[in-house]
Amino acid sequence: MTNVVKTALRIENIEYPSLVSILLVENEEIQRINREYRNKDCVTDVLSFPMLEMKDGKFAVKPDELDMEDGKLFLGDIVVSVPKAIEQANEYGHENERELAFLTLHGLMHLLGYDHESPPDSEIMEKKQEQILSDIGLTRN
Repeated sequence: MTNVVKTALRIENIEYPSLVSILLVENEEIQRINREYRNKDCVTDVLSFPMLEMKDGKFAVKPDELDMEDGKLFLGDIVVSVPKAIEQANEYGHENERELAFLTLHGLMHLLGYDHESPPDSEIMEKKQEQILSDIGLTRN
């Protein structure tokens, strides 16, 4: 998962040394977090909690010292349900590693201000995700 984050930050030209928190949890925990923070009482595969305002990989406001933690820019938190990732890997017919990397990347893309609410936005996000996964050798089967 570290490799996918480093590759994505390089491709997205994030010029700051960056920090991302990745939490791997059970279904019950992601459901609790989803309920508490999004008011949705259901299991999901990944949640992301951005710390900075970004849009399509660009900062809305240039980061400053207050955005830094130990000399690194703190982008936010990603929470991944491991059982859901395994379930989806089986469903899609690819390795667990690929699904965990994809979900981590998907969460990171949200931290970077990408979204998939409209078809054009979704297409941009999906293309970037596929490029990054391809760069690290985790293509779809």
